[in-house]
Amino acid sequence: MFRAAVRTLLSHRLRFAMPALAVLLGVAFVTGSLIYSESVSAAVARARANSQPDVSVEIAPDRSAPSRPADSSDGAPRLDDALLRRLGAVPGAAAARGTVEGRSFLAGSDGTLVGDLNQAAGINFVPDRTGKDPRYPLTAGRGPRTAGEVAVEKQAAEQAGRRVGDRVRIVVNGTARSARLVGVFTARDSRSAAGGTLIAFDTRTAQKQFATAPGSYTQITLAAADGTTEDQLAERAQKLLPSGLRAVTRADLDAEAAASASDDQKLTGLLLSFAGIALFVSTLLVANTFTMLSAARAREHALLRAVGATRRYVLRLVLAEAALIGTVASVAGYALGIGVAALLNRLFGVTGGPAAPLHVFSGTPLIAAFAVGIGVTVLSAYLPARRAAAVPPVAALRTSEPPTTASLRRRNTIGLAVTACGALLVTAAVGSQNVLFAAVPVLLIGLIVLTPLLALGVTGLLRSPLTRLAGIRGKLAVENARRNPRRTAATATTLMVGLAMITAVTVVVSSVNRMDEQDADRSMTSDLRITAVDFAEVGDDTAARVARLADAEAVTPVVHTFVDVSGGNSLSADAVNPATVQRLAAVSVREGSLDRLDHGIAVSEKTATGQGWRLGSHVTATLNGSGTKTTLPVVAIYDGSDALASVLLSDRTLPPNADPEHRPRVGSVLANAADGRTAALRQEIRRTLDNPALLVQDRADARAAAAARLGPFLNIMYAMLSVTVLIGALGVVNTMGMAVFERVREIGVLRALGLDRRGVGAVLRLESVTISLLGSALGLLAGSAIGAAAVLGQDGVPLVIPWDRAFLFFLATAATGVLASLWPGRQAARIPMLKAIATDTE
Repeated sequence: MFRAAVRTLLSHRLRFAMPALAVLLGVAFVTGSLIYSESVSAAVARARANSQPDVSVEIAPDRSAPSRPADSSDGAPRLDDALLRRLGAVPGAAAARGTVEGRSFLAGSDGTLVGDLNQAAGINFVPDRTGKDPRYPLTAGRGPRTAGEVAVEKQAAEQAGRRVGDRVRIVVNGTARSARLVGVFTARDSRSAAGGTLIAFDTRTAQKQFATAPGSYTQITLAAADGTTEDQLAERAQKLLPSGLRAVTRADLDAEAAASASDDQKLTGLLLSFAGIALFVSTLLVANTFTMLSAARAREHALLRAVGATRRYVLRLVLAEAALIGTVASVAGYALGIGVAALLNRLFGVTGGPAAPLHVFSGTPLIAAFAVGIGVTVLSAYLPARRAAAVPPVAALRTSEPPTTASLRRRNTIGLAVTACGALLVTAAVGSQNVLFAAVPVLLIGLIVLTPLLALGVTGLLRSPLTRLAGIRGKLAVENARRNPRRTAATATTLMVGLAMITAVTVVVSSVNRMDEQDADRSMTSDLRITAVDFAEVGDDTAARVARLADAEAVTPVVHTFVDVSGGNSLSADAVNPATVQRLAAVSVREGSLDRLDHGIAVSEKTATGQGWRLGSHVTATLNGSGTKTTLPVVAIYDGSDALASVLLSDRTLPPNADPEHRPRVGSVLANAADGRTAALRQEIRRTLDNPALLVQDRADARAAAAARLGPFLNIMYAMLSVTVLIGALGVVNTMGMAVFERVREIGVLRALGLDRRGVGAVLRLESVTISLLGSALGLLAGSAIGAAAVLGQDGVPLVIPWDRAFLFFLATAATGVLASLWPGRQAARIPMLKAIATDTE
């Protein structure tokens, strides 16, 4: 049996090529995703384990303890030099180090920020007696000694194109300044391993920039001496710590970091979901191929039965063929999966900087490759194999057995029921998004089952226009598509699934983009808005510097903070310039005046109603987490702009909070220019601030940025789903190629009746386009319904159907049909006429 299966594959290798290629692509996607995710996880774990080897115990604020204001004098714990000295004397502590860290960014030679901004950090350089820091070994120069000097991690310096002695541009606390690069160091730090930049300052400068109080640290770390375990050192250190601080072992720190680092797991799940879609389409293609082969080889299987083969033998023979195809596809797919993993490594760059070393022969991907490749192929071929085994010996006198009307009628009934169920679930998903995950597969499966009926209906509608457009060639193409609606449906559905997913993603992204554009239009009430790039911030002095520019007519900062009122409620608040905010934001005062905002608060009408406040009401509250309660009158009630919070404070009276996690942040700076001077003011702001971490946008810039926010995500989705569409295109090529093999005699008769070679190719092209457009239409309709359900279930997101892109998808599908018919058309045109007429079998 095995030899018979090998001989069959070799003799029909062209027919098995397309399903093998489809399985190969699916396996490559799965194994590539697994290889990449395992490699990234190993690289992150290795970087975390190797990071800062001198840390055995970390002393940090206890987040579970009741919070106290960092600037109060009620005995709140501080990580200062006195505590550092006491901890350094703990038995079993080899060394104690005061660490000061915060956000800091490095600009390259082209003026843009370098590295992964989420991993960018500023640190303190702690020299020993020789001037070296054992945690950050120098490779060139020396450590920083003054506020005007910095040292930079080697990889970051190379990215920025800077060397020792150069002036570098850095951004700290939202303000850009220049510093002298005096040293380059290496670091065993997970942030640099993840592509971030490390900038080292002298300890005093770092404390001024990042610490909660002068002379304090953000954390203290201890190194255990030989013979002392982490747990022992942590237990001894904890006894010296005041309430509000805790000693955490390195093992616990690594466990917390591993638990919070879930981005790579989410990405792996996303990649595997796309691989699952590709495998599902591959399953359809393989099943369709074996179904066509079972019909074409009916006489062969009948002859086997006639000479003594049992049904079980024929079943095992076909499954053996499928297993061989799956094995070959798995081997090739695994090899291609290594390339996919390398591409993903470069594309996503989860570990940033240098690519993560790929573990190309790890166990899980290797097992998955063969389990998926062989399993998908064998399962897909099982039903066709049963049909082949059921062929009676008398069928040796026939070439095929068309499906009966009854069986198609049963399929149509089932398809209608499942499709209706899927449609109901999609409708229900508008109210509950979790239902959508069940609705999508049910709807698609229902359409797959129902497609033969739809194929007959659509081709019936196309018969007349195609006949008028292409004459007898169009009629022949339509009749060929209608001849076997099961086959037409199976081919169309391979395109339908991929196009449905692409359309659904496009609808969702287009709708979210429209919402972002509308939000940008509503929030952009001033001529210019200054905001920070992701993970950066706007400097506290930015508004004052902009206000001093000649073309600036009105300027206000928008400082995000909060107000704790009685009853445990916390209200979001913005601190603004009372004198200019009404000219810069859509604030319509209903009662009172913002002129008295220095002595009270203003609240939106909705908030006043909800809290039971009126003009003149005195509100007892804690502002900005300062810990000090104060009573302020309500001096104004207004209709708020979407760009502002429900409570307004004066930026001149906002109490300080030194805690970095609760310090008020300047969310943006709004500015109006003198008449006709908007462009000039924007240039002045950029030149004055000279800060690569800040964006200076007018209304058009804000709208364009909002529209482009999801562009990279959409491109990645298209790239992932394009594999599914490619498999669908292979299905069209496969069907048309099989049609040529089956219609040899028919083609010869058509040639004898006067149809030339170009005519034969035209018939096949029209048939291919008909099938492709059927799949396209179903995919566009299903995808639009799925995308609409996802959008309508979200509050405030307008439904946008991107008709322009839908039309492009439709044209691309038609082009796919034309391209898919080129090779089968050439094969058909090359068949000699007399040989074709004389052919009696496949």
